[in-house]
Order: sequence, then C-alpha cells, then structure tokens
Amino acid sequence: MSQGNAKNHNGPSGGLGAGPGAAANGERGYLAGGLTGLGLLAFAFLPLLLNAFAQNSAPYWLDVINTVGLYTILALSLNVILGFAGMFHMGHAAFFAIGAYSTAILNLDYGWSIMATMPVAAVAAGVVALVLAWPIIHLRGDYLLIVTIGIVEIVRIALTNNVFGLTGGSNGLVGIARPSVFGFRIVQPQHFFYFIWAVVALTLLLFHWLENSRFGRALKFIKEDTIAAENMGVNTSRYKLMAFVVGAAWAGLAGTIFACRMRTISPESFVFSESVLLFTIVILGGKGNQKGVLLGSFLVMGLPEFFRGFEDKRLLVFGAALVVMMIFRPQGLLPSKPSRYKLPEGWDDRLPGPGSPGPPTPGQKP
Repeated sequence: MSQGNAKNHNGPSGGLGAGPGAAANGERGYLAGGLTGLGLLAFAFLPLLLNAFAQNSAPYWLDVINTVGLYTILALSLNVILGFAGMFHMGHAAFFAIGAYSTAILNLDYGWSIMATMPVAAVAAGVVALVLAWPIIHLRGDYLLIVTIGIVEIVRIALTNNVFGLTGGSNGLVGIARPSVFGFRIVQPQHFFYFIWAVVALTLLLFHWLENSRFGRALKFIKEDTIAAENMGVNTSRYKLMAFVVGAAWAGLAGTIFACRMRTISPESFVFSESVLLFTIVILGGKGNQKGVLLGSFLVMGLPEFFRGFEDKRLLVFGAALVVMMIFRPQGLLPSKPSRYKLPEGWDDRLPGPGSPGPPTPGQKP
C-alpha cells in the first residue's frame, strides 16, 4: 500500500516539476517574463520615443499618459474598497478632494513643501473617511452606494462655501508649488511621467502585498459571503472600515499629485462624475484584479483621446461599448481568479473522507 502511494505521488505523472508539461510551463513563464521586461523597458523610455517620433504632439500625449497614471492610482485605491471588500462606493472623489485641498492649504498658507504634505493629505483623507464611514459601514449594496453619493456632494458643497475661509470658494486655490525630490524640481511633463508612474508601481506593489496578507484574505471572505465570514468569527464591520480608510487615504495621496501637477484646484475638479469614472474603471477592468484596473484606466482615460477628432460621437460610442460589455462580460475584462491556498504539510491526508483520520486533536501537530 505504501509503495503504491509513493508511486502515485512521485511517479512521472504525479511528481512536482517532472515531465514535459512542467518544462513547457517553465518555458512559457520565462517567455512571459521576458516580454513583460521588454514592455516595461519600452515604457520607461516612452518620453524619449515620443520626443523622437512625435515632437509636436509629445507634450500632449505625455500629459494623457500622466492622467492615465493618476487615475490608475485612484482606481487602485477604490479597488481596495470595491474590488477586495465588495462595498459599492461611489464617493471616492470626496477623499481625492480632501487630499488635494490639504496639500494646497499647507503649501500656500503655511509654506510646506509638496512632498511633506503628501503623508498629511493621506492621513487627513483617512481620518475623514473613518468619521464618515463609521455610522454607515453596516449598510450593504445599493444603500451604501446612495449614501456615498451623498458624501461626495457634501464635500463639494463645503468646498464651494469656503469652509473656515481656507478653500477659496468656487474660485479654488491658485499657485500651488511644484514638488521636489532630492533637490530635483519636477516641472515638465516627462518629469511628472516618472514621478506618477513610480507611485503607480509602488501602489501596485503595496496593494499586491495587501491582497495576499491576512487582511486581504479576510476582505475576500467578506466579499464572497458576509454572513459566513461573521459566523466564522471575522469582525466584518472592522475589516470593512479598515478597507474604506486605506482606500480613502491612498486617494488623498493621489490628491497631492493632482494639486501639484495642475497648480490650481477648484470644487469643479471633484464632482460626482469623477467618482463615476473611477467606478467604471474598476468595473470595466475587473473587480479585485490590479491588472484589470490598469487596463481599465488605459481604456477609460486614454483610449477616448485617440478619437478626439470625433468629439461629438466618441462618448456615444464609448457608452454603447460599456453597455455591450456589461451584457456579455459583466465580470469585467480581467476578472479576479478564485484564490487557492496550500494546506500545511500533513493536512492533506486529514481532509474529511472515507477512512481519513480527521483533524488533529488540540495540541497535536500535523
């Protein structure tokens, strides 16, 4: 019996990494890694390529790509709330605004450098999210969606009414400084290209770690079945609130980038339609999938610029494409795959089944 089991586990068909299939998978992995590396290298030299082959339009296209990068950061922060935790949130522009105005006020009124305001903007957006989300975090589905729409409108109206005489009312705030990194002043579009996409890379890395952490696994559990998660002892309200705060804080950080890039901010920059755009990016790309969010950002924010010559029809075509997309592929272009976790060594033989010994007794090691 033991020899047969050994053959089943260690033979040519069952051994790990053995056989032509494993070699083919390894070759495909190396090929995919090589293509990805070449793509990243080409993207890193994109400003030089644009200046070489499209000198007249290079600043415009760099500005478009920078906008895509900024909305990628925002959409990834919303993905923590909508994609990981499954909370319908359409008020993300409110925390984007809080971050931008925090940076502008600290820079213009108190002389802070832009980079010094960035963590403060994130904390300010996170604290406001904590205060606003605490009483509503138990809501689900459409009810939470409606309340978050109210949040973004409340923030916009407060900014328009010049709260405490700090926000400049409907005129906004003008003359925000440019950022400096290690003494290098970021001014030109190609400078912002590397600055913004470096933050995108950092965001992807941090949220990938977050997704695969215990916190991320708990959020996925809550997203799939809140009642089951509660019955298993998961504090669903606490985890949802933490996800809401993390996403809002990162949106506040993106607000800093927006403020120093535009140098002028006003309440019209943070209207409800901005939240709709972010919601569309996450849904279109695939909730919970960071690659899908990246693809959605390029499609929603970048692709329409190629059809600007058809300005009177491009939004109609774009809207029709979204409708078709939601009918035939409602899970998004790149939906998140089911998570699979490896059992600790020795536990596979203790799974329920005929003749299985069952789970270990308390204190017994597998």
